Amino acid sequence: MDPAELPPDERRKKAKEICFDLLAARPRSTEELRQALKRKGFDEETIETLLGKLDKAGLINDAEFAEMWVRSRHANMGLARTALVAELKRKGIDGDIAVQAAEEVDREAEEQRARELVRKRMRSLGNVDEQTAIRRLLGFLARKGYPQGLAYTVIRDELREFGTESALLDDATLD
Repeated sequence: MDPAELPPDERRKKAKEICFDLLAARPRSTEELRQALKRKGFDEETIETLLGKLDKAGLINDAEFAEMWVRSRHANMGLARTALVAELKRKGIDGDIAVQAAEEVDREAEEQRARELVRKRMRSLGNVDEQTAIRRLLGFLARKGYPQGLAYTVIRDELREFGTESALLDDATLD
């Protein structure tokens, strides 16, 4: 079905239906809806008119979406603030809104989540040597967006707690 072939009323109805189906599955950013409608072949005027109406009706709100996304991804995926901001920007959220939403995760919450992730990951490292364990844990936390200093501190503390810390951690320097 090519939306351009539909009468204007049918085209608007079909675009609205697509948006409602997407929003029923999970909250979406304005840009996600815009891209979905573009992929389906809808014209700019139809897209922008519909998105404006959805915004006025309160069915889409990028700030609320960003806050929900931050809570969910931090809790479920263990992502740090920098990774959360990057994800939101990829979803078309304005940088200022993304940063503001990510501020919901404070330093203590970020550190606590990093500790939980390290503890969980340490159980799966098996019998690797300490240097390999440190390298893998640092890489793991870096991929989740944790700052190197925080990651190093958390890993050092957790290895100490785990009882396997060595001089490697005391002598290691981070650039």
